[in-house]
Amino acid sequence: MDEKEANFDSVEKYNDYGGQQTLHPLVSIIDLSKAPKSSVKKMYMGIYAIIFKDRHCGSLGYGRSSYDYNEGTLLFFSPGQVITLDDSEQLHQPMGYALAFHPDFLHRTTLGKNLSEYSFFNYDMKEALHLSLNEQAAILDCFAKVKEEIERPIDNHSKRVIIAAIELLLSYCIRFYDRQFITREKMNYGVLERFEDLLRNYYQNNLPLKLGLPTVQYCASQLFLSANYFGDLIKKETGKSAQEYIQNVILNIAKQKVADPNRSISEVAYELGFKSASHFSKLFKQKLGQTPNEYRGKIKININ
Repeated sequence: MDEKEANFDSVEKYNDYGGQQTLHPLVSIIDLSKAPKSSVKKMYMGIYAIIFKDRHCGSLGYGRSSYDYNEGTLLFFSPGQVITLDDSEQLHQPMGYALAFHPDFLHRTTLGKNLSEYSFFNYDMKEALHLSLNEQAAILDCFAKVKEEIERPIDNHSKRVIIAAIELLLSYCIRFYDRQFITREKMNYGVLERFEDLLRNYYQNNLPLKLGLPTVQYCASQLFLSANYFGDLIKKETGKSAQEYIQNVILNIAKQKVADPNRSISEVAYELGFKSASHFSKLFKQKLGQTPNEYRGKIKININ
């Protein structure tokens, strides 16, 4: 790996990048403004990192996208992600504060068991959390609690206290993301409208015959959002998961097709994108309380 790439598979390596002494092998708070200028342009993450950007930090890239960030932004990284720094200068100065912790630190903790609840670790860069001044103060206070505990001699209570501080930080992040969803309601409603149009066009253009059932991942990618952010947004806007919303749309179309006596149930299932008629019938019965044939029979009785 050349000098422009860094593999952060340990907290110690991330501390070295930030010019920070390693006080705890598995968790650290780093003042990135004190870090030496770096030529690293690509970072391979093997640890979790929550980075608070307290001033303009240039451009960061994730996947094929690049985004500029100003002060008051919170970014989340998790193991397996690759981050690029799109900086025209040969050397760049990291800015902000970072909380870094290794996956091993979460072993046999409630946080480790429940980490999947914090879906923002898998959001795209453009879906970062933008903080108000009061929210910034709350986040930095949690950083300070972790830092204070790290600087103490490690004892039997250290891990519990640090984990509690990180859990408090992540709870704040859930609250602040909920606020961000609300304050960006107009933007979010636009996403919902485009989601509905996407599903409608999916069936009007007979894409199920080529691609099968529409998936959350497919819809999110077409709307240029991460699957996690898209799912959380739809849940906040509709009260239903994105998968449930898709299924409801499919079933509304299915009822219209099932009502046509000239179509067999197998034909309807195929047109909708199901791999088998049994899969279609199972979902139909699960959601509507009756099989497609039972539904068709009741429609025929009502017509007669």
